[in-house]
Amino acid sequence: MKFRISDEALMAEDLDFESLVTRYYKALYQFAYSLTHSDPDACDLTQQTFYTWAAKGHQLRDVSKVKTWLFSTLHHEFLNSRRRHKNFPHFELSVLEGELPVITPDLVNRLDSRDVVAALSQVDPVYQAPVALFYLEDYSYRDIAAMLEVPIGTVKSRISRGMQQLYRQMSDTRPEEKKTEKRRA
Repeated sequence: MKFRISDEALMAEDLDFESLVTRYYKALYQFAYSLTHSDPDACDLTQQTFYTWAAKGHQLRDVSKVKTWLFSTLHHEFLNSRRRHKNFPHFELSVLEGELPVITPDLVNRLDSRDVVAALSQVDPVYQAPVALFYLEDYSYRDIAAMLEVPIGTVKSRISRGMQQLYRQMSDTRPEEKKTEKRRA
């Protein structure tokens, strides 16, 4: 009578990182390539999948599901990358040159931190905190969302709108010049 060792039994023994990479890299890469049709993107997805395994693989309770877990993780990463690309598309700078704000050397020379803080105080209050936390305090979107108890998308839109208002404030004139202009009028 012959006994055959199941794949699950082998997996329980070979659950170390190197063995998993050796065993599944090619299949994961091929799956990633079929999704992306790009060698660099397929490599990135495969690498991200193994990175996720290194960080979270210990949470897998049933070792017989490791292959399914890896392929599901790769597919999830693919969907996330497409979502990111859709929400934050990349463009060549030369293509968008006409849409970029005009920042003259004179404007840069006029800027100092007091002016920026003064202009920030003129921005709608709902946008002030996210802009200040992100640009002045270097907090991440996630941290700001937790502090303000709002979704990350809300944080991103408030920062964007706040920066538009701040840019308008800064590009008009300096606060001291505005006071002088009001007195003249």
